[in-house]
Amino acid sequence: MTARVVVIVGASSGIGLATALQLARAGDRLVLSARDRGALDIAADACRRAGAADVHCVAMDVGKEADVQRLLDETMSAHGRIDVLVHTATVMAYGTIEQMPSDVFEIVVDTAIHSTAHLARAVLPVFRQQGGGTFIIVNSLLGSVTLPNMGAYATAKWGQRAVARTLQQEVRNARGVHVCIVSPGSTNTPIYRQAANYTGRAARPPAPVLQPERTALAIVALMDRPRNHVSIPVGPPNPVIILGYRILPFVYDALVGPLFKLAALTSTNQPATDGNVHAPVPAKERLHGLWPDR
Repeated sequence: MTARVVVIVGASSGIGLATALQLARAGDRLVLSARDRGALDIAADACRRAGAADVHCVAMDVGKEADVQRLLDETMSAHGRIDVLVHTATVMAYGTIEQMPSDVFEIVVDTAIHSTAHLARAVLPVFRQQGGGTFIIVNSLLGSVTLPNMGAYATAKWGQRAVARTLQQEVRNARGVHVCIVSPGSTNTPIYRQAANYTGRAARPPAPVLQPERTALAIVALMDRPRNHVSIPVGPPNPVIILGYRILPFVYDALVGPLFKLAALTSTNQPATDGNVHAPVPAKERLHGLWPDR
């Protein structure tokens, strides 16, 4: 089988890195992007050792349209085509909407919504011209429900899902062009310790916790068999949580606050931090997070 050319945005840690390693083992040609060049180089070395046919790195900010276009231009220059674009990049913030700095709220939201639109404007014309291609967007369970102290991230993911669903409708008649959505639940990635946090307590992924490799397998499966018009949930509790949110809102609202504090926040005090919202934190970039707490 001919090696695919796969662009992965947010490839330096977590789900993006897990996906890159999975594709490297299959011998695909990878273009890895994230904000920090050093973290990308570490990811690229791991992919080469895993068997990737080729690895190219582009340090860029997916929130900047010029950077996104540069990523696509470099990929086309190196390979002449793009078979798959996987968008995993995101930033997260904990805290009430009242207390969160407005610039942090806006960047969290913009990173999800505008980056998806930037990538679509850049890659979909390429897919149409070459007669096919798959754009895979990693959304979240929080693209379907809300949680107290997670307002910025939920707003970001609800908005991203709206963009993604609209794109699915708009490529309906484009032969061979696919837009797919993957929505994992709580996952053991570094995002929880990298996030901005104004709650006063360190955060953690609430149980049950998936490993990033689980979502990576779902992403790779979509490359082989794209599924438009639906969002692929990853994690058994997701459909149950969404159903409760929709049909029992009073019960959901009564329970979600206490459960969030119990499951998603630790007893460790933490001073307010902007995390990696404004700039990457390379020292915290890795495949897995720190779950279980240690």
